[in-house]
Amino acid sequence: MHTEMVQVLWGCFLLWNLNIAPSQTIYPGIKARITQRALDYGIQAGMETIEQMIMEKSIPDLKGSESLEFLKVDYVGYNFSTIKIKAFSFPNTSLAFVPGVGIKVLTNHGTANISTHWEVKSPLFQDAGGADLFLSGAFFTGILILSQNDFGHPTLKLQDCHAQVSHAHVSFSGELSVLYNPFAEPMEKPILKNLNEMLCPMITNEVEALSANLSMLEVLTKINNHTLLDYSLINSPEITENYMDLNLKGTFYPLENLTDPPFSPVPFTLPERSDSMLYVGISDYFFKSASFAHFTAGAFNVTLSTKEISNHLVQNSQGFGNMLSRIAEIYILSQPFMVQIMATEPPVINLQPGNFTLDIPASIMVLTQPKNSTVETIVSMDFVASTSVGLVILGQRLVCSLSLNRFRLSLPESNRSSIEVLRFENILSSILHFGVLPLVNAKLQRGFPLPNPYKISFVNSDIEVLEGFLLISSDLKYEPNLKQEPRIHSWEALNLINGHWSGKPAP
Repeated sequence: MHTEMVQVLWGCFLLWNLNIAPSQTIYPGIKARITQRALDYGIQAGMETIEQMIMEKSIPDLKGSESLEFLKVDYVGYNFSTIKIKAFSFPNTSLAFVPGVGIKVLTNHGTANISTHWEVKSPLFQDAGGADLFLSGAFFTGILILSQNDFGHPTLKLQDCHAQVSHAHVSFSGELSVLYNPFAEPMEKPILKNLNEMLCPMITNEVEALSANLSMLEVLTKINNHTLLDYSLINSPEITENYMDLNLKGTFYPLENLTDPPFSPVPFTLPERSDSMLYVGISDYFFKSASFAHFTAGAFNVTLSTKEISNHLVQNSQGFGNMLSRIAEIYILSQPFMVQIMATEPPVINLQPGNFTLDIPASIMVLTQPKNSTVETIVSMDFVASTSVGLVILGQRLVCSLSLNRFRLSLPESNRSSIEVLRFENILSSILHFGVLPLVNAKLQRGFPLPNPYKISFVNSDIEVLEGFLLISSDLKYEPNLKQEPRIHSWEALNLINGHWSGKPAP
């Protein structure tokens, strides 16, 4: 009996694992695709950054000793210090995707002009001065491996590094430089040897430093006073011969609660295109989680006073300024009143080719408060407002705006005989269209921050609504003077969130 029970339990366990296995697959809410065009532009745009980095980089001293047979000196100690790169050129540089691995970096025929301070010591003499070092035939190749850490931050590692400088020419200055320069050639060989031994460790250290910065970039961004957005990587980048895909979580959370929404993202595939440098696919899950998070946080609840509604009606439409007085006439009221609108469910997102709609199920209450009395409800009704969503990229943000398509009002059966439904439908539709939506659109102008590298702006952008997701196609432009908001992913405002939510919103 015991054996049979164990077998039954084991069978149930296997069935349970089979049932939950599909749900363990995590799909992204956002896909960002980087094409070969972006890599090619990165070489061009990145040279300025590389130049600044190299100019500011401190190169370790070159020390050693050699015997100078031509001077019949058995031991000469030398030290090249304060090494600074004055100019360099990498005329042949390329970046290429290595499918399933990373990005291959290749440069050759590089040159560099270096200034340095030198000291020479031997049993017979010692001297010091300045020197110019000209390097040529510089070669480097390596593969950058992109991955993610346990917290969804991007990481970078250098693999298969090979670096070499073929030629070095030294020109000394100093009191005895006239003596040294004719015999500089024997010194060039040990300089090259030491330099070539240092190159890959130096480059690896730079990549590790860059990876450390990447691991400190924000992946949890405060959007507003109600929500946060999780941009963390859910897996390592997917790399093909022509592009690299970054799969981002793309989930909104209420400010005080990082619990995932009660629905999951579904897979979606970006179209096979290469005309733009960057493609960003934003799934309906992204917008659904935004809808759910804002609903949970109470962001869709609005209370408007008579004055606020009147101001918007008068400013936005002539002829609707007397709507409030018409409502008052129905109830023969002279006291001020308020309109309270509350979403009853999260707004419903629908992305179809060329069409992005948002249906908002809500209730509306018209309230009044006579003098020296409590608040009274004039009327309470449920409605569904169907809106179209307009989209535009402004700066580094995706900005949405709503326009009212239709308005359906529903009343309890007991109220139908006492209320002019059609009249209220027209009046409340006008209040939504000219009073509420302008307020909502003003808040939506803040937009959603798009994932983008530091000091890179979007140009030649296009937005398409496809089945189940939004596709942004864009080229990139490096702008050294571009100012970015601190909360957006940037190098100027590194803010490490150590894996677990600290209970405080990102600044």
